[in-house]
Amino acid sequence: MDATSIRGLFEMTQPIDLDDEHPEFRLDSEGVNTQTIPVTLGTPVVGGGVAVLEHHRGDLPSEDIRVAALKATLERHRGERQIVLLQDFPDPDALSGAWAYQLIAKQYNINCDLVYAGALSHQENIALVKLTGLPTKKIASANLKEKDLANYQGCVLIDNQGTTCQLLEPVRQAGIPIVVIIDHHSLQEDLNAEFVDIRPSTRATATILTQYLQAGLLKLDSSISEHVKCATALMHGLRSDTNRLMQAQEEDFLAAGYLSRFYDAQLLNAVLQVYRSKRVMEVIQRSLTNRVVQNNFSIAGVGYLRYEDRDAIPQAADFLVTEENVHTAVVYGIVRDEDDEVELVIGSLRTSKLTLDPDEFIKEAFGKNSEGRFFGGGRFTAGGFEIPVGFLCGFNDNTEFSKLKWEVFDNQIKQKLLKLVNPTDSY
Repeated sequence: MDATSIRGLFEMTQPIDLDDEHPEFRLDSEGVNTQTIPVTLGTPVVGGGVAVLEHHRGDLPSEDIRVAALKATLERHRGERQIVLLQDFPDPDALSGAWAYQLIAKQYNINCDLVYAGALSHQENIALVKLTGLPTKKIASANLKEKDLANYQGCVLIDNQGTTCQLLEPVRQAGIPIVVIIDHHSLQEDLNAEFVDIRPSTRATATILTQYLQAGLLKLDSSISEHVKCATALMHGLRSDTNRLMQAQEEDFLAAGYLSRFYDAQLLNAVLQVYRSKRVMEVIQRSLTNRVVQNNFSIAGVGYLRYEDRDAIPQAADFLVTEENVHTAVVYGIVRDEDDEVELVIGSLRTSKLTLDPDEFIKEAFGKNSEGRFFGGGRFTAGGFEIPVGFLCGFNDNTEFSKLKWEVFDNQIKQKLLKLVNPTDSY
């Protein structure tokens, strides 16, 4: 089947018949969202076309269409080398999903490098990579030279859309086309890619990749160590993004059931048994001391953190949201990367309130930068944001100066958040 012969831009506002020569791409009218969704399947790469599958509120096109479109995309790029970009601080969902994509692409003789620019700072992420041998590596954006990028013919984004990945810009500047985007976060910006599978209603990217495995893009074999370890990583990613399956949906349980045939329970238990570091405990303690609770929101600034301790922020948010009479917690701090002399305000949101959309909340609170990109976003129960310190960035030995700078950012962030928490009050 040659998907490259199917052209056109269609609106999924009514039942659609694609090219009669390709009935396998016919879309079913059942459950089709009345919202206009542009869909182009397999237009030629030279024409700048894309194979887009955007899913909203659980309204999915046929699984056969998704699988066929991804197969056709991979087939067109057989024998190439791709760079798979993860968010700067990759979590188990991103790490496992990228690994699964790498193994799928390998079936088409496509070699993939899994890279990130930030750090693996969460103790479980470090354990996952070390214990499974997950093939990812750190590349600082300043060290990503054009000569290095010349080896790649395509770029892939897994569990992100570039807004949390500083490596995307140098990749774009090098003229490397985006081939595939697979993500479960809400649409962040309009990226031109050949194949896009974005499912905001799906709990984990690991679930999406597992479905592609189930569909036969890669036949897992329990006798192959790499397959067992990847299945274990996917189970961890799925478990992590569904709060230990307590927020899982039917598709997540079905994916977990499939992975249960292959994953190593002892290996997963070893990943989960790592302890919180002293630094993480200190940040949690700071969040408890500094928190402000209003209208069931707990908001806490934790001051300055080292770059390698960045993942203490979401762990502190996870802790605060468990407090009685609190349904949403936001924790933030200024993270310093002394090697690159960069400072960022980084924050995490966790919520148990079903009617609160983390993506909308964060976007409304902090808006966009000068380039029109949002400072943050989210998914079902969690979100995050990154705001450059800008002109005030830099380290100063003057303790009083550092204290004043923190107070400025702390007050500004609290003000923006409290405007949404208490819209009738003035700040």
